[in-house]
Amino acid sequence: MHDELVDHLTRSSPLNRGEALRVIQDVLAYFDETTEDYVRRRHRELQAQGLVNTAIFDRIEADLKYRAVAPPELTLRQLRRIVYG
Repeated sequence: MHDELVDHLTRSSPLNRGEALRVIQDVLAYFDETTEDYVRRRHRELQAQGLVNTAIFDRIEADLKYRAVAPPELTLRQLRRIVYG
């Protein structure tokens, strides 16, 4: 799976085939996270950094635009519903 990408990484970096495959799998798993899971995770992370909800939701809203496959824009109400149900 992803042989061309593995070959590219082994040619362009010091990674061997096994390491390159693990990196690819890690990146794919990261971007496979659902929008809801991403919002919940980022909310927890930012809350742990001491940010308040106003700043947290502003940051999450801005960050979502840069995901690999950007989800539809979510309103503040939708973001809160994802986090709090």
